[in-house]
Amino acid sequence: MMLHVPEVFDKAQVAECRELLRQAQWQDGKATAGFQSAMAKDNMQLPEDSDVARHLSQVVTQAVQRHPLFIAGALPERIFPPLFNCYQGGQSFGLHVDNAMRLDPGRGEYLRTDLSATLFFSEPDTYEGGELIVEDTYGAHSVKLPAGDLILYPASSLHRVTPVTKGARLGSFFWIQSMVRDEGQRSLLFDLDTSIQQIHQNLGADHAASVQLTGVYHNLLRRWGM
Repeated sequence: MMLHVPEVFDKAQVAECRELLRQAQWQDGKATAGFQSAMAKDNMQLPEDSDVARHLSQVVTQAVQRHPLFIAGALPERIFPPLFNCYQGGQSFGLHVDNAMRLDPGRGEYLRTDLSATLFFSEPDTYEGGELIVEDTYGAHSVKLPAGDLILYPASSLHRVTPVTKGARLGSFFWIQSMVRDEGQRSLLFDLDTSIQQIHQNLGADHAASVQLTGVYHNLLRRWGM
């Protein structure tokens, strides 16, 4: 399941983040790539231990944890500290699959990458190229979202970033270990949650159908959660 999460940040917040990123010192993105990814990766990345990266990482984490659609879609158990990248001058990221495990530097523990997330900081009309292409059983999906919006997708997907031929593409990327490991089960829970919210709006939260389906949701989460 791919999920577009709109307005993680408003325009003013995006502008503040973007200004910090523009003033930051960048390094070669291969510094944090795995063996396979390093051969395909051509971008710049903010050093994880820089003050700007640490500050913005907390800002992004807090923002997604407050966003109900992100929570409903990801059911996050743990969130890898968000990282930040920049593509410009023809830079791209070839077709690859994200590493199954990532070492969380703050906790010294491995996180299972069930989901990948990309948060856009550059408006689509300020750069050419830079589409995130995600492949699944239904084909290839091209993603280029407004600044402040996020795309959530299975980390097991083959994906790439097309060359940025004009302007600069600034963004944040990170991974999520979900409480529900199985993608199909997560998708069913999301659909059920969405239906429950619609019933709440149309019939009220105390309607018998709403109460029953909410119980079904939590019992499934109890059964499937890890």
